[in-house]
Amino acid sequence: MMETILIIEDDPSILLGLEKNLRFEGYHVLIAKDGEEGLKMAIDFQPDVIVLDIMLPKINGFEICKTLRKNDIHIPILIVSAKNQEMDKILGLDLGADDYICKPFSIRELLARINAVLRRKRRYDQTTESIQFGSISVNFSAREVQKDGKTLEISPKEFELLKFLIQNKNKVLDRKLILNKVWGYNYYGTARTIDNFITKLRQKIENNPNQPKYILTVRGVGYKFSLPD
Repeated sequence: MMETILIIEDDPSILLGLEKNLRFEGYHVLIAKDGEEGLKMAIDFQPDVIVLDIMLPKINGFEICKTLRKNDIHIPILIVSAKNQEMDKILGLDLGADDYICKPFSIRELLARINAVLRRKRRYDQTTESIQFGSISVNFSAREVQKDGKTLEISPKEFELLKFLIQNKNKVLDRKLILNKVWGYNYYGTARTIDNFITKLRQKIENNPNQPKYILTVRGVGYKFSLPD
C-alpha cells in the first residue's frame, strides 16, 4: 500500500516543491496550508508521516505536536522550520516530534530523513507478527486467520480491515478514517461499504455476530476493536 505523507506548510513555493518531489518518489501526498486544517487532516487521515512547519496561521506547529501526542496519536512527525535556535529544536522534540530540520534544507536531506522515520515505523509495525484472542489467531505475515484451529476464508480486503482494527485496538475509529486507510484516499465508496465488510468479519470471527464481543459499533461514529490491554 502506498505510504502517505501529510505536508503542513504555509509557504506556497516550499509546499509546491515538497509535494512535487514526494509524489515523484512514489508517496501519496496530502497538503494543508494552515495549522487548523493540518491538525484536522492529521486526525482524520492519520498519514504515515507528517512534515510540519512551526510558524503556521491559526495553530502553530508546536501546538499541533502537543495536541496529537496528547490524544495518543503517534504518527511520526518531521519538523521543518526557519526557527533554528537550540531551544526551538529541544521544544519540538520534547513535544513529540521525531526529527527536526532547519530551513533552508536540501530535498535530498529531507527525503533521507523521511525514509529514516519510515524505516523505524515499519520495524515497529512488524514487531507483532501474530495475535490471539479467544479462539481466534491472526498471523499478519502469513495473512492467515484461524478460529478453533481451522483456517478461515478471508478476502484480502477483509484481512486489511481486520488488521487495521487490531492495530488500533480499543480506539474509536470513524468510518471516514477506516475507508481512507483500508481502501485508500482515492476510493469513492461510502460508509455502507465498511458496514458490509464489518458484517462479514463478524460472521467469521464472532461467536455471536448479533452480539459481538470484539468488533463493536460506536453509534454515530464508527467501530472499535475491543481487546484487553
